[in-house]
Amino acid sequence: MPQRHSKNNNDLAFFTYDEKRKLGYGTQKERLGKDSIKPFDACCLCLKPFVDPLCCHKGHVFCKECILRCLLSQKKDIQRRLAAHAAQQKKEKEEEEEKLMIQKAREIDAFDQQNHGAVPHYTDRSQSQDKSGFHGANSVKTTTYEEEALRTMKAFWLPSATPDAPAKVEAPPTSTVCPEGKEKLKLKSLFPIHFTEDTTARKKPSSLDRSYICPSCKVTLTNTLSLSTLSSCGHVFCKKCAEKFIVADKVCLVCDKPCKSRDLVNIEKGGTGFSGHGDHLEATDFKHLGSGSGLGLVRPAAKT
Repeated sequence: MPQRHSKNNNDLAFFTYDEKRKLGYGTQKERLGKDSIKPFDACCLCLKPFVDPLCCHKGHVFCKECILRCLLSQKKDIQRRLAAHAAQQKKEKEEEEEKLMIQKAREIDAFDQQNHGAVPHYTDRSQSQDKSGFHGANSVKTTTYEEEALRTMKAFWLPSATPDAPAKVEAPPTSTVCPEGKEKLKLKSLFPIHFTEDTTARKKPSSLDRSYICPSCKVTLTNTLSLSTLSSCGHVFCKKCAEKFIVADKVCLVCDKPCKSRDLVNIEKGGTGFSGHGDHLEATDFKHLGSGSGLGLVRPAAKT
């Protein structure tokens, strides 16, 4: 039985639905796999198993060396931008003073020309006229400044000679920010966290495959569990045990240190520049077909 003519027809001036579907037209969705999701025991900066982990009050975990290096680079960048902003302000002030001086000089010249504009200027006793002629209000001679300006004028119709607009340096913020949550972050606001390691599951003491458990219910911690930590002592629990025991007893289950409900911080899992977590485990791309070319231009799908 012959196939449908509409699916085999490719001589139309537009794409049919079947042709668009074969070319991948529209929004393409793909569920992210395990390799695209950051593990809970990985640093948010280097994406490797953390060493001496530090946590912020939003629940983002970093290696101590990574976050210190990040904050130091941010401070250096802030100092550099502040110096550039100060230099720009100084330059603008000098230009403003120069404009005022030029304006005053023009006012003086205009006053002088208004009072002596009709009197010719002579250079010798024989009353020979100067080559420059009259310099009064009716003079049309081009001055040296105007000649220099005309000689160095940029040609706006040539891309190589087009004048560039001056880049204005804005005043930068003076506070460092968290590289993951983009909120203000200081070094003293970070606190160390401590995971309870499962020694029974490890085969060798030098093994790199470490597993961690909740010190309360002894459940192995994975990405499927929501974790919480105490900013007062840094011990990590699963969220169920933290809400069931710590919030009620106001004391840490490991070190018996008193704590408050505000000391409980939920640890963020996953979520980097290219990974998702929670309900956002689906990558979407929108392919738009160029007019008449048959080529697709891929761009991220618009958020709704």
